[in-house]
Amino acid sequence: MRRPATRPPGAPAITTTRAKDPHHRHATARRRGGRPSRAAALALNERILDAATELFLAQGYGLTTIEALARRAGISKRTFYHRFADKGVLFGAVVHRIIEGIRPPPGVPLLEGATLHEKLKRLAGLIMHAALSPPAIALHRLIMAESGRFPELARAVNAQGASQEAITLISTLLAREIEHADFTAPVREFAALQFLQLVVVVPQRRALGFDKTMTAAELEAWADASVRLFLGGCRGWRRPA
Repeated sequence: MRRPATRPPGAPAITTTRAKDPHHRHATARRRGGRPSRAAALALNERILDAATELFLAQGYGLTTIEALARRAGISKRTFYHRFADKGVLFGAVVHRIIEGIRPPPGVPLLEGATLHEKLKRLAGLIMHAALSPPAIALHRLIMAESGRFPELARAVNAQGASQEAITLISTLLAREIEHADFTAPVREFAALQFLQLVVVVPQRRALGFDKTMTAAELEAWADASVRLFLGGCRGWRRPA
């Protein structure tokens, strides 16, 4: 019979457990369902947002269910609720991504031009380009169709602040270009809002199907005419040239 090996006094104990290799530890964590990497989590969020955007814009907010979203994204409902509290929160995230996608790139100058007319005309062109983009038109059509039943949709769009950012930019430009004691901040903000509506409403309605979509040449002429009309209304506030 074979006798078990004895350990000489002072010799280190020999164990059969695996050494604490960090690579082995991470691999074990992955096998046990450890937390995914940041890149993997971001990719999963994008997949959920892609699925939500498709469903919201194709069949509306009311008919889009969490179950359908989970199936389209290839996830469980538990995974969905781990990332989004409810459908309304998800819709807000979709709106945020759409608006971020149609903003001018950070390096694009917004107020380029030698005169106030040129600056406003360039800004009008950028505003129309964003407002008439296919994602923006699809989102606007969704809001028009369902905001009566789901008023939170309009609030979600308003919370992103795209219109307010444009109003603030125009108001700041007017403050620099027009010096008049009565041309106060509230008046400038009101004027900026009117400019925004003047530039966007008709081209947007035509893009939505109320009339024939405007061509690029028509949009440029519309921007120029809108600026001329707007500045004509501001003539009383401006000092004579």
